[in-house]
Amino acid sequence: MAEWIIGTLDQMGYLGIAFLMILENVFPPIPSELIMSAAGFAAARGDLDLWAVIAVGTLGSIIGNTPWYYAGRVLGKERLKALAQRHGRWLTVSPDDIEKADAWFDRHNALAVLVCRFVPTVRTLISVPAGLSGMPLLPFLAYSTLGTMVWVGWLAAAGYWLGDNYALVEDYIDPVAKLVVAVIVLGYLYRVVTYRHKTYDPAE
Repeated sequence: MAEWIIGTLDQMGYLGIAFLMILENVFPPIPSELIMSAAGFAAARGDLDLWAVIAVGTLGSIIGNTPWYYAGRVLGKERLKALAQRHGRWLTVSPDDIEKADAWFDRHNALAVLVCRFVPTVRTLISVPAGLSGMPLLPFLAYSTLGTMVWVGWLAAAGYWLGDNYALVEDYIDPVAKLVVAVIVLGYLYRVVTYRHKTYDPAE
């Protein structure tokens, strides 16, 4: 995965950064840590501008996670709960899980959007409860952009400052990315096997 990411950045430059950061939100195991630190290293070599790298990385990430927000907004809590009732085993969520997630988001709201941008995988999924709760688009985008900019800025700066030692990032992150994929797959299979169906009454 690391070689593919680096090759994409070398060939596509800023467009590659945006493409990979959008893709990260579709397939979270693609690590933004490697994407942005590699882009920062390219800036250190003089191939790219560091501030442009941060701006494009932020934009790509926001474009990638906004559809998840609209998915939550369009589906709505009741429709999503009914969907979970019918396909809960394969979605690995129950109507109760959705209710709890919505209640948790209502308590934390903007802070949840901001802080979760720093958490792998969750940085994408937090957009769904934001849409479900009816959080207005502009605050969602504002807090998402702020959190994302800090995150990608830190990663790009780390790649920039590491310079020739950048290979250390690749050696560390690539095995971690593979481990994350394995954990997600195993976790999904475990939830499918242990899922317990509960009848959902929309009138409740």
